[in-house]
Amino acid sequence: MFCSTLDILILLRHKKQNPFMKITTIAFVLLFVSLAAQAQYSKDVLIEPVIKTDTTSIGQKIIYPNFLNDEVTILKVTIPPGKSTGWHKHLFPVFAYVMKGTLTVAIENNKTMQLHEGSSFAEVINTFHNGSNNEKENVVLIAFYMGEKGKPLTVFKDSTPSH
Repeated sequence: MFCSTLDILILLRHKKQNPFMKITTIAFVLLFVSLAAQAQYSKDVLIEPVIKTDTTSIGQKIIYPNFLNDEVTILKVTIPPGKSTGWHKHLFPVFAYVMKGTLTVAIENNKTMQLHEGSSFAEVINTFHNGSNNEKENVVLIAFYMGEKGKPLTVFKDSTPSH
């Protein structure tokens, strides 16, 4: 009997597992999908890795929380010139891809990073940071939040983010 990737993911959502088994199963599914994608597409289709990491941009080990109601949210984030996200943190893994512009990220430990167009990164977890656009054109990101249904994607340091 053949199970699709969607069937496997549906089974995972309904079966309680310990975090190690959940991560192992997800890794297996991703490997299967990757191999299946390469086998299904013709040689003319280019498949390029965007990110493969087990740590955040500051070296934190990525650990997926064991939520009861997992939910993935993908957002397109546009930061106008001279604006910032406001100081905030995420309580779970978030991955992002810079589609346009250069994002400057300040982290609460006084570290600053610049992420240029075409780069991808794993955001810091449970660490306050602020994404700024110091350029003359919009910064556009696609962000993938590995959160929990009904819970906020972001926790702000104060109640007034500078959008």
